[in-house]
Amino acid sequence: MQNITPGAIAALGLELIPAVGFGFAAERVGQSVARWPAAVRVILPSLLVAPYLLVAISEHIFRWQWFALYALLPVAIAWLSLHAAAADPEQRGNWRDAFVLLVLGLAVDLRWFDSAWPSAWRALNELFLVDAGLYGFLAIRQLRGTGFDFHLKWSDWKTGLRELALFSPIVIVLGLALGFIHPHPNFPAYGVAAVRWAGSVVLRWVLIFFFTAVPEELFFRAWVQNLLERRVSRRTALIIASVVFGLSHFNKRSAHFNWRYVILATIAGIFYGRAWRENRRVPASTITHTTVDWLWGLWF
Repeated sequence: MQNITPGAIAALGLELIPAVGFGFAAERVGQSVARWPAAVRVILPSLLVAPYLLVAISEHIFRWQWFALYALLPVAIAWLSLHAAAADPEQRGNWRDAFVLLVLGLAVDLRWFDSAWPSAWRALNELFLVDAGLYGFLAIRQLRGTGFDFHLKWSDWKTGLRELALFSPIVIVLGLALGFIHPHPNFPAYGVAAVRWAGSVVLRWVLIFFFTAVPEELFFRAWVQNLLERRVSRRTALIIASVVFGLSHFNKRSAHFNWRYVILATIAGIFYGRAWRENRRVPASTITHTTVDWLWGLWF
């Protein structure tokens, strides 16, 4: 990230608060929110507009239309989630859930709102959408079985790294055959450079974990695959969620339909989904996802 400003740092901090709160105490947060009047529960997430305000004012790019969008979209998601909870208490999945997921997914994949932010800080838009989704699905809908939990367990590492070991030979062979990946050395010589390199690669793993893998695993596994399993078999849910995950990469690293990326991402989605569904834990699939992306950037 470049051109870091105090406003952008403050906005990032504000956006991390809801995610951290749900990650460490989702059940308690949901129970607290459930005690509030319905009107308060629906209107409260309009406060998620604050990060946009901080960045827009400090960077002199404020636009009323973006302010209205960022204030009203979380309210609309909360309202739909409230009605979905009332119409579908068994949590088998409701058309409102599907509509919210469609909007959130397309907004990220097609970069609908990116122009509201400075180019270096467009990740704040995705964090905003994560917060809005978390509030709707975990605080209002109180969707069960998501496994969104930042308390990492040994079983998460065991499952995540096992799926990585199973997936790696497939992606390396197929990726090389398709010309999608290209091995390259990425090691420092020795001494101080080696120490700095080690620190940078560890930091890169952490950043991928929280800012790439967690949002994607939350969306595709905790929400999409989780809800699909209530309507179809676990195997079918895994396949559908993986295909959708693969298709979401159609415009990555290419100006045209990137079919190679779609194929490899679909296969990756199967192993990420397997990691999540073993104990229904987002950290498990996030560990697999993070390490795949990390190794790709490091050596391929």
